[in-house]
Amino acid sequence: MDPLAPLLELADVAPALAEARESVDAAMRHRALRRHGGQVAAEASLRAAVASAALEGNKYELDDVRAGTVTDPVLQGALRVAEGIGGLVDLWPRAPRQVLAKLHVLAAGGVVPAEHLGRLTGGAERIDALAGLVAGNEETPPLVLAAIVHAELITLRPFAGPAGVVARAAARLTLIGRGFDPRGLVAVELGHLAREPEYVGSAGAYATGTPDGVRSWLRHYASAITAGAQEITTIGDGVLATV
Repeated sequence: MDPLAPLLELADVAPALAEARESVDAAMRHRALRRHGGQVAAEASLRAAVASAALEGNKYELDDVRAGTVTDPVLQGALRVAEGIGGLVDLWPRAPRQVLAKLHVLAAGGVVPAEHLGRLTGGAERIDALAGLVAGNEETPPLVLAAIVHAELITLRPFAGPAGVVARAAARLTLIGRGFDPRGLVAVELGHLAREPEYVGSAGAYATGTPDGVRSWLRHYASAITAGAQEITTIGDGVLATV
């Protein structure tokens, strides 16, 4: 039985998630993905990393990052996370805590002291509960599970430094591993950044633990996924214009 099934009964949540799913399905039919899917995925990963760093307060122009002129450690950590996600997909549902520690090592290197890398600063019991929810869970719809993984981690901020980068990466791993976005094309981080006040507000609402707070977060997450789907189209159009 799906432990998160009651969340789909919250007002307007199921339709919002269904609409987000339809947006992604439509974007996945873009012509560029037939022959240039790797190029689209690489660009989406880059943009997602830049957006994730920006959500930590470290904002840079995409062209500057692409040119390799930005040495900010938070941005560099977000790029390392983006590069490392592919190698963690299979491990995520089997050893979630190990993967979270690895994500923090990638994200926070050069930001926090080496002895703090991969080590929880608190919230161990709730992290254990989250790991139990992730491990082997084939029942919860991927969008719902990713949204809750993300919200729990940004609520707890269980690691020193750029914990938000870890949270967003764990959500991305969930979407990829559960087959919602197997090629890693949905740059949901851009959706969060485009609606940053809503992102922050709905995350705060989720942290209250009330049904309305959880509903607010899930509706925001659906909107961010839709924006990520639209970015696939934007990137795909750009790729086709250059070939």
